Amino acid sequence: MNIYTNQEVKARSLGPENVLLKGATLKNTKKIYGVAVYTGMETKMALNYQGKSQKRSAVEKSINAFLIVYLLILVSKASICTTLKYVWQSNPANDEPWYNEKTRKEKESFKILKIFTDFLSFMVLFNFIIPVSMYVTVEMQKFLGSFFISWDKEMYDEEIKEGALVNTSDLNEELGQVEYVFTDKTGTLTENSMEFIECCIDGYKYKETGDGLSVTDGPAGFYGKASKDREELFLRALCLCHTVQMKEECQTDGPVASSESKCSYVSSSPDEIALLTGAKKYGFTYVGTENYFMKVKNQNNELELYQLLHVLNFDPVRRRMSVLVRTNTGKIFLFCKGADSSVFNRVARDEVARIKVHVEQNAVDGYRTLCVAYKELGMEEYEKVHKQLDEATMALQDREEKLARVFDDIEDSMHLLGATAVEDRLQEQAAETIEALHAAGMKVWVLTGDKMETAKSTCYACRLFQNTTELLELTTKNLEECERKEDRLQELLLEYHRKLVQEAPKIKGSVKRSWTGSQDYGLIIDGSTLSLILNSNCSSSPFKNIFLQICQKCTAVLCCRMAPLQKAQIVKMVKNSKGNPITLSVGDGANDVSMILEAHVGIGIKGKEGRQAARNSDYAVPKFKHLKKLLLAHGHLYYVRIAHLVQYFFYKNLCFILPQFLYQFFCGFSQQPLYDAAYLTMYNICFTSLPILAYSLLEQHISIETLMENPKLYMRISENSMLQWLPFLYWTVLGAFEGLVFFFGVYFLFQNPSLEGNGQVFGNWSFGTIVFTTLVFTVTLKLALDTRYWTWMNHLVIWGSLAFYVIFSIFWGGIIWPFLRQQRMYFVFSHMLTSVSVWLAIILLIFISLYPEILLIIVRNLKNAGQKRKVCTKTVGSESARSTVRPLLLRTFSDESNVL
Repeated sequence: MNIYTNQEVKARSLGPENVLLKGATLKNTKKIYGVAVYTGMETKMALNYQGKSQKRSAVEKSINAFLIVYLLILVSKASICTTLKYVWQSNPANDEPWYNEKTRKEKESFKILKIFTDFLSFMVLFNFIIPVSMYVTVEMQKFLGSFFISWDKEMYDEEIKEGALVNTSDLNEELGQVEYVFTDKTGTLTENSMEFIECCIDGYKYKETGDGLSVTDGPAGFYGKASKDREELFLRALCLCHTVQMKEECQTDGPVASSESKCSYVSSSPDEIALLTGAKKYGFTYVGTENYFMKVKNQNNELELYQLLHVLNFDPVRRRMSVLVRTNTGKIFLFCKGADSSVFNRVARDEVARIKVHVEQNAVDGYRTLCVAYKELGMEEYEKVHKQLDEATMALQDREEKLARVFDDIEDSMHLLGATAVEDRLQEQAAETIEALHAAGMKVWVLTGDKMETAKSTCYACRLFQNTTELLELTTKNLEECERKEDRLQELLLEYHRKLVQEAPKIKGSVKRSWTGSQDYGLIIDGSTLSLILNSNCSSSPFKNIFLQICQKCTAVLCCRMAPLQKAQIVKMVKNSKGNPITLSVGDGANDVSMILEAHVGIGIKGKEGRQAARNSDYAVPKFKHLKKLLLAHGHLYYVRIAHLVQYFFYKNLCFILPQFLYQFFCGFSQQPLYDAAYLTMYNICFTSLPILAYSLLEQHISIETLMENPKLYMRISENSMLQWLPFLYWTVLGAFEGLVFFFGVYFLFQNPSLEGNGQVFGNWSFGTIVFTTLVFTVTLKLALDTRYWTWMNHLVIWGSLAFYVIFSIFWGGIIWPFLRQQRMYFVFSHMLTSVSVWLAIILLIFISLYPEILLIIVRNLKNAGQKRKVCTKTVGSESARSTVRPLLLRTFSDESNVL
């Protein structure tokens, strides 16, 4: 871009650092020159639209499978009735009556068309077996149910004044099926609130005291200190090598405070602010940048000016950043800071040894470490570097590659000054949350870009690794023992595979989680080793399957030095493994967005690195600790509710249509409906819809407190246990049994020709109305039996629905409606209620239909009471050693309903 000022033309490059996103605020400058870029189809939204995959829950897949079964039942019923109709009509005695008898030619003409028309008529007659209204109810349940997450006061954070956020309601039930949890470390497990702890200068460790820097030890155990010049150069490097900006506080009335108190540091990285704060405690203070001059106050309170020449920004490939500055004396320095792995190989080897000891010790202590280096450039060398940087930044093609090559050339042959140690504290209850997730049968993987020792120490602190956990390492350090890394990697993978998979004792019985064994294993792998494993060439392609099998046998996995793309690759590898386990990713920064989008469920933490993760996630929570309640309580209840909703809809529609199918055998397969049209329409819309909707929103078969205290209950609903074929078969058999009871119970009642004292006989509409009344009361009372958590809303919709049906039926048949051509239901319902036999029949049929359910509840309660007494006599250890976990079967009246 060319800028014209005072007849001078200046060419300026445009890069990522110049892009202002929507909502950006102009600060620290009066005006800017701008140009609109990435508009139209080049916007981020348009470019990313095609690539984003659609997330579907396991419940939706089960619904589709069940729907296919009921479609086959529908087609079978229509085919049977069509066939039997023409078999029945083949008998001349069953053909058309004498006054409407057709000729032979009329009977045989268009026979195929008539058969097809009759088939379609039966399809229309029986189509109510397909629960179309279920999809509407499911969407309402998901949308309305998502508000309970947002309204949860226990998931509200007072610090940021925000609660949980639901970006999509389609995955509520998926929160109850998670098997793998992938989490970032910095800002997710930790607070991302950095505090400068100590530093190392020329091999001497310095800690903060009241008087400033205090030497605690030095090389080879000798106490001493670095030279004064090296100390000051190190602290100047901390004050100059960063991208921090000064933020001026708003002016207020009253006495004017000092200039320092009115400013604060603002940066995208909390590490940089911590380093500046630490340098300030030791006498060197960064006071801002003005006209490309960085101002630093030294220990003598003198203001030093450094001209900022170039900033070599941090990127995840280089893992370091640098600045080029010019001093007042004209000297030009390059100051660089970055990860030890990216700095040590660019300085002299003799300088590395005395610093590396402190870096490794700090990493073991759980501190985040950065190494600081510098070099002095001559004028000729700087002119060459300046020219290379200008050419690379102005390049219109392959700019990133050219800049990377220039940065690589500049950041070479440096001198190591020292290293810093910054502490990032664990979030509140992070360890307890991970323990609960492990107890619930979930595997927790930590994917981080931090150093292995630092991440390993954090994993022990948050109890991801226990003292009894045997750690297996696949790191660059292990592979360097052999000349060919691939050969050493294959050797380690085969050794670990033999130990964990081949030689592992076989566990008898069915186990919900395949990794629950006597010995806990943990795996540690770094980014470079993972690149070898995920490489697609022929020599290393078997590595991926072996590596995946090893991971599946480990209780926890730590992946360190990971690039954002590698995080997504790990999630995708596990997601597409055998069994398609449900994965969940948790992160707080922009580098976690890729794995959040890749997982089945993405959770964003509203942290201090912006809101990119929260905006791209399915759910956002303020802290990592809130994940415990989101999964163990909300996820568990959402799954049980919607699973019961789905099974109940198929059940009640089968009860509804089976009598209609049986009725065809008694009406000559004439497509005569058993129920009135109003009943057919309003059955799923008005009479039975609200009770199940209220149940699916409010039911708590186990209290939230119990679910939080007993994470193992989460395993009972794992692997979509309530929507497997066995529970589906139970509900189908139950619906068929009750449909048979409704029809044949009323049929045998009608064997008595006179159901009234005056000798009058009920007709076919009375027959259908009695069946329908028994049906509505039975399926509604069935749901009342299943309800364990009664509220005023449940009472209102359950008893209100039954009262509405009775009132509607009385008015529907008690008034002559002028808009109806036929008044076939006139006074049918009221007339039916005058018969004592009908009253007794309805009550008896309801009891017979619900009797198996009542008997099953009594047997289960007696069985669970006996189990309670046995469990109370057992120790906690024997309870945890159980190898089998009985899943939720059939519906909510399972062992979960009587939990300790």
